Amino acid sequence: MEKVSHNQQLIIEGAGCASCVGKIEGALKATLGVVSAEMNFADRTVTVSGAAKTEELIKAVESVGYNAKPIDDSSATDALDEKEAADWAYYKKLMRDTFIALSLGVPLMIYSIVVGEMTVETNLERMSWLVVGILTFGVMYFSGKHFYVGAWKSFKNHSANMDTLIALGTGTAWVYSMVVVFAPEAVPLMARHVYFEATAMIIGLIDLGLALEIKARGKTSEAIKRLIGLQAKTATVVRDNKEVQIGIEQVLLNDIVKVKPGEKIPVDGVVLEGHTSIDESMLTGEPMPVEKAEEDEVVAGTLNKSGMILFKATRVGKDTALAQIINMVKRAQNSKPPIGRLADVISAYFVPVVMIISILSSLAWLNFGPDPAIVFAIVSATTVLIIACPCALGLATPMSVMVGVGKAAEAGVLIRNGEALQTASKITAMILDKTGTITEGAPKVTDIVLAKATDEKDVLQLAASLESGSEHPLAQAIVESALDQDIELLKIESFNAITGFGVEASCNNKALLFGNDKLMKLKGIDLTGFVEQAQSLAKEAKTPMYFAVNGELAAIIAVADPIKSDSISAIKRLQTNGIRVIMLTGDNKETAAAVAKKAGISEFFAEVLPEDKANKVNELQDNGETVGMTGDGINDAPALALADVGFAVGTGTDVAIESSDITLMRGSLHGLADAIAVSKATLRNIKQNLFGAFVYNVAGIPFAAGILYPFFGILLSPVIAGAAMAFSSLTVVSNANRLRLFKAK
Repeated sequence: MEKVSHNQQLIIEGAGCASCVGKIEGALKATLGVVSAEMNFADRTVTVSGAAKTEELIKAVESVGYNAKPIDDSSATDALDEKEAADWAYYKKLMRDTFIALSLGVPLMIYSIVVGEMTVETNLERMSWLVVGILTFGVMYFSGKHFYVGAWKSFKNHSANMDTLIALGTGTAWVYSMVVVFAPEAVPLMARHVYFEATAMIIGLIDLGLALEIKARGKTSEAIKRLIGLQAKTATVVRDNKEVQIGIEQVLLNDIVKVKPGEKIPVDGVVLEGHTSIDESMLTGEPMPVEKAEEDEVVAGTLNKSGMILFKATRVGKDTALAQIINMVKRAQNSKPPIGRLADVISAYFVPVVMIISILSSLAWLNFGPDPAIVFAIVSATTVLIIACPCALGLATPMSVMVGVGKAAEAGVLIRNGEALQTASKITAMILDKTGTITEGAPKVTDIVLAKATDEKDVLQLAASLESGSEHPLAQAIVESALDQDIELLKIESFNAITGFGVEASCNNKALLFGNDKLMKLKGIDLTGFVEQAQSLAKEAKTPMYFAVNGELAAIIAVADPIKSDSISAIKRLQTNGIRVIMLTGDNKETAAAVAKKAGISEFFAEVLPEDKANKVNELQDNGETVGMTGDGINDAPALALADVGFAVGTGTDVAIESSDITLMRGSLHGLADAIAVSKATLRNIKQNLFGAFVYNVAGIPFAAGILYPFFGILLSPVIAGAAMAFSSLTVVSNANRLRLFKAK
């Protein structure tokens, strides 16, 4: 039985315009076992999720008149190379077709300008234009064959697309001209005009536009190329005490890998021997190299700067962080924001509507136009068909999304999908978790205030032993403080974590309690005389915690988590951009107030239980805010999932990252401001593209139909329409590429 994957990618051939997108997606979605299908028109690929077999997907695409072939994603490099090679071959073919078409079209155009109208009056002229007509047919066959084949396939499937419009437009001009050549008496004297130059020029110009579009859209994949380029080609592994150099695809789990200074880390792993500094800027955007020693993790694609290390491979192939990042960026580039889906819906109805307008236009000229009415009718119908091809409309959104997502990835921001990209531009309120988001997330013990206890080490030993079972950052700080002082941890029994309060356990027949004042009150511990001291510590942005032994307060242990060096400036950037910044923390009010004041945040909520974080998101949404939530811990996951856009700090847990829409690969909150800035720039770019496409496609129609003729005697030439249509796509692609120059402020 064939193994099927949940996600498959296909390259689509023959999709010429945005109206093809809906048909292809519709055919795939109608296939049994398909859950979703999303096509990237700019990339001519479609991503299908579900259990359907590849052959069934290909058949579905072929059933609506297009061809498809699967992308082998076993090697991202090979897949990209294969696609680039295919694009390059298609580009060369289109340029050859352009040359052939314009070699005939341009001289004819010059002839019509210099000599005058191309009329048929004598037998010699008939013979001459017959030769030209045959040559034009050759252009239609060699340079425009793909338009007519595409139009025929659409016709057989009872649909219409860009090829239909071009085939109808150029075909009408050629057929009419041949009628004039073979039977001039069949048309009025004034109408004996041939339009071979229009047919040749339109085909040549549209081929040229497609070729330039392919060339320009190749630049939108540069971010992916750079990420793929980070991968090392080979790795040196130690097997049977011998060093062997192999391809990275041959590296196995638990292989011992050796990396010298100046070499790239080939796979993810944990350092076994050696000490070095590693440049991770290509993945995280963090410019400073990071020191790595034994037991530290190293990530594929980063650069070993100084020492030689041996590490054990823990993730290889598709499982490395770099491979997953590449897949995530590719998926996001292929996804559509809501504004893109709207453009697809419009495009689906666009072609039939244009064909109706074309017929109405020609009927109007036939009934109300001046002589020769039939010529005016044909010219206006052809021009409407050509100028309204909606290919620019289909490119407007995916081109910008591809560049925007790639631009964000370069800044260390991974955007999961197009919807998150669009929504991030509308955020009005941003909730920041305190620990690990605003602060370093690496707190240290700063004070131990003794109550009944008499020895700090005894207190630290019991407290650290108790907290050794907890994963909370504050608990980790106490354990690390004890270990730093070589204090041995004791065996703990009956451990019980009380969410939002603290922990309790027993040790050497002593009942231990460790947590906030609520826990002490709950258990009836007398805090008289120590609450003020705790508040005093809290006002210094420290987190005081009460430690009780056998029902009596033994000590207050204070822990401080320093604010990240750039958090204050990043928060200021958000506020300057009109975003309401709110801090949430489980800490007491005094500590929260002190941290918020230092960070420049006026609005905060303290003593928030993990389950209440999601409630705060909900409250803000009910008040009409578009809410972003930024966190790094497991307890942030529900709030991240509920927020309009969830931002996970990349140094956090996998759970938080999985629950988020956008991942900040470096710990800095500047990534947050960068993500929102890129999102706004991308959406602005999409709107510019859509506006430009509509101007070309919609505003051009009245002029093509002849609205200027009654006032100025001007009727747009089909050749001008062909040039406008060809360069509309180029304009959209060029504007999208302009995003690559964007710099977040």
